[in-house]
Amino acid sequence: MSALFACQDPAAWRGVFERYWVVVETKAKGKKSGKLLSLDKWYQEELPTIISSRPEKHVTLSEMVKLMDWKLTRGKFRPRLQQLVASNSEDTVEKCSRKAFSILPDMQAAIAELSTLKGVGPATASAVLAAGAPEQAAFMSDEAMDSVPGLKPIQYTAKHYNVYLSKVLEMTANLNKVDPQQDWTPQRLEMCLWAMSVATQQRLPLLQDVDLKGRSVHEKGSDSDRRPRKKLKTT
Repeated sequence: MSALFACQDPAAWRGVFERYWVVVETKAKGKKSGKLLSLDKWYQEELPTIISSRPEKHVTLSEMVKLMDWKLTRGKFRPRLQQLVASNSEDTVEKCSRKAFSILPDMQAAIAELSTLKGVGPATASAVLAAGAPEQAAFMSDEAMDSVPGLKPIQYTAKHYNVYLSKVLEMTANLNKVDPQQDWTPQRLEMCLWAMSVATQQRLPLLQDVDLKGRSVHEKGSDSDRRPRKKLKTT
């Protein structure tokens, strides 16, 4: 478990969130492709707006392929997954994703629906749902799961995702109870956990001034008020 997830002070979380893009940019410099920053901007900012602007939320085949490119660039690279995702038909991707969004908040059913697509497992399915419904879902990144207690060893299963999401949802609710801005979402927490994990792994000094020794949200409420050929395994 990371020190961040053990901390329930919204000011500390916000301090990490405000440095998110600095961490992404720093990591992008070490990527051979150099496309992490633009892909992450697209996923975190552009794609949610595009999905939400549609009468019925869904993603297109090209968006699914680009989302997979983002996922593999941001995390572990598994080249065959991109080929598998691209082999889905446009119609199948749109129908499947439309149905998945329509059955929310039944997260288990939504994950199962998206997982019927070729090359899509619970982790990729969670990325689709987090983009279109960040208030209900969080991307199942290795870094975030590694930061949450009780999830090791990491398993890329729907059951494991449910445990992960339930813990993230609980923390989201706790932060919103004491933070006047009340703008925390499960996906925003994933971004914070990812940033903290990457900064720690790469020994970046970017987050050293973030105080993670805060008391519980119940104890610090008043303080925070004052602070503005094997079968390919799909994930």
